Amino acid sequence: MRRLTWHRTFRLVPALMLILVLAAAPGCRRRKRHALEPPPEAEPQSMLGSMVDMSDARSSSQILTGFYGIENQSWRWTAGKFSVMLRPPRNAAERGAVLVLHFATPEVVLNKLHSQTLTASIAGHALAPQAYTKSGEQTYSRDVSGDLLKGETVKVDFALDKALPPSGSDSRELGVVVSSVGFEAK
Repeated sequence: MRRLTWHRTFRLVPALMLILVLAAAPGCRRRKRHALEPPPEAEPQSMLGSMVDMSDARSSSQILTGFYGIENQSWRWTAGKFSVMLRPPRNAAERGAVLVLHFATPEVVLNKLHSQTLTASIAGHALAPQAYTKSGEQTYSRDVSGDLLKGETVKVDFALDKALPPSGSDSRELGVVVSSVGFEAK
């Protein structure tokens, strides 16, 4: 039997280490792939909802224009014009739906503007406007016919006739404070 010399043993150590690393590598790759997968309960980000709750940061992808950041973890200020992307409720193309915007008109806004009129439009079709002359919580609610709800998604544009212009204390144009917007099934 031949004895291994120190020189031969020294050359075998790197080869043994390489074999161990290669043997362990598939297990490491498997764990990494598993760690990058979303948890089973996570919903795909591409799923749009029929209702957007402003306190839910996940719905930010549905907010298109005219909204500012979440405040007090529950609402967002708007500019004079703002829009969202919504998914119509099931069977809305046949039955229609109700567009509902829950918001507040702050006293500071009405003290300066005295009134605000809100209008919504879908695909260029204007829904009936609503005038607001008192501060506090408000609801804008309008029936929407099924012909405006035939796509997978619907862009809803809102416009106020008046909004507070930017000032020294706030560089934003301020319209109303929205807590939620969306479609309710009929």
